[in-house]
Amino acid sequence: MKAIIVMFDSLNRHMLPPYGGKDVHAPNFSRLADRSVTFDNNWVGSMPCMPARRDLLTGRHNFLHRSWGPLEPFDDSLPALLRQHGVYSHLVSDHYHYWEAGGATYHTQYTTWDNVRGQEGDPWKGHVANPEIPEHVHQYEGYRGWLFRQDWINRQSMSTEADHSQSQTFEKGLEFMRTNRSEDRWLLQIEAFDPHEPFFAPQAYRDLYPHEYNGKPFDWPNYAKVRETRQEIEHCRFEYSSLLSMCDASLGKVLDAMDEYDLWKDTMLIVTTDHGLLLGEHDWWGKSMMPFYNEIARTPLFLWDPRSGDRGSRCGQLTQMIDLAPTLLELFGVPATPDMIGIPLTEALKADADGGRSREAVLFGIHGAHVNCTDGQYVYMRAPVHPDNSPLYNYTLMPTHMASLFSVEELRGMELAKPFPFTKGVSTLKIKADSFVPAHRMGTLLYDTVSDPGQLQPLDDEDAENRMKKLLVSLMKASDAPPEQYERLGLA
Repeated sequence: MKAIIVMFDSLNRHMLPPYGGKDVHAPNFSRLADRSVTFDNNWVGSMPCMPARRDLLTGRHNFLHRSWGPLEPFDDSLPALLRQHGVYSHLVSDHYHYWEAGGATYHTQYTTWDNVRGQEGDPWKGHVANPEIPEHVHQYEGYRGWLFRQDWINRQSMSTEADHSQSQTFEKGLEFMRTNRSEDRWLLQIEAFDPHEPFFAPQAYRDLYPHEYNGKPFDWPNYAKVRETRQEIEHCRFEYSSLLSMCDASLGKVLDAMDEYDLWKDTMLIVTTDHGLLLGEHDWWGKSMMPFYNEIARTPLFLWDPRSGDRGSRCGQLTQMIDLAPTLLELFGVPATPDMIGIPLTEALKADADGGRSREAVLFGIHGAHVNCTDGQYVYMRAPVHPDNSPLYNYTLMPTHMASLFSVEELRGMELAKPFPFTKGVSTLKIKADSFVPAHRMGTLLYDTVSDPGQLQPLDDEDAENRMKKLLVSLMKASDAPPEQYERLGLA
């Protein structure tokens, strides 16, 4: 058996044709749905980018214990477990956060890996003098301003579609497929940073969405409330759609290779994303800063399993990123570890066929903001009760943020914490954390997504909230949540 994961970043489920999207040109996602099982109730776990990838590799949530950070020494890692059992794994990605301080332990878990440079603010092309950048709708300062400047420099080296980092990422993935098509027991992970902002796509894909726009360039929205004009909002959504169509074309090349090399007979294919993105819905841009509405939290997932041959069908069971590691381990005959709380997708499919439920609810969130759960109908977003979001700590042996080490000031007050059940008897550093998300101002929210699929009207239903609150506490316990998380959320 072999396996391929195609992973996109910020891929909006609701814009894809298999999930009812009607405005985006994405025929290969429809083609994929015809060849696979489409999961209708897939949800994020830990947010955003690297926390989601830690969920992927370890089969358990991490957002209750720490913010964005590397794999920890005590983590059970999918590619490392596969290697121990003779399965070769290869990662190819242009997701530049893998090569920053906060992601630097992920790629080395794979047998081999290849990276492509140039996405967003990847410090790639050196340019000392300030480039001439036209005035955009959004102007950034500080760290975001540096990313914006670097991105504009990087783009100058991507004048053709072949030069684009997404194109090169998929070409390297296709090269691995060509080279190893006759071999057995390998995992290939093709991971694209797109359609994450900035929404920079070749002109051929932008031409799919003709519209009148005479404003300033706008393909990189801020994570903030919407303040732009209707024309600017629509233009930015078209820019995202253009990049999504490019992702669809890249996916089509993988499907073509599956056809050409007859890989459908012995190769599992998983296509998914880490999270979605708000493009003006709920009057917000982006992610992380706002409650995790369904546009962010409910994500696409497609599975082709050659053992069952199930294709063109749908599964309504609750699934998450933490289920992928157990699924792939099962495929290769490798036992999941006791610390993995995800379940193989085969269990979800069996429960669906039997008319049962593989799980009652799922947990999701970002460190220091709302802690959320859903049973598939209700979505419960529990907010912190104090304006300072206390108490909140990072538990880690790898004190790095996204792109930097923890500061000396942060580390001065650290102490050793008692081991958690999943740290294998190892104590971690306990470091006071600050959250950048003002979740307490947004309050606790409850939505019935059956009667209110757009999540436009929060519920005031004490019985439903109490039931969801019990589910939330149960899920937090299953994830070995630190004791102060219950205090922070007023769940004593």
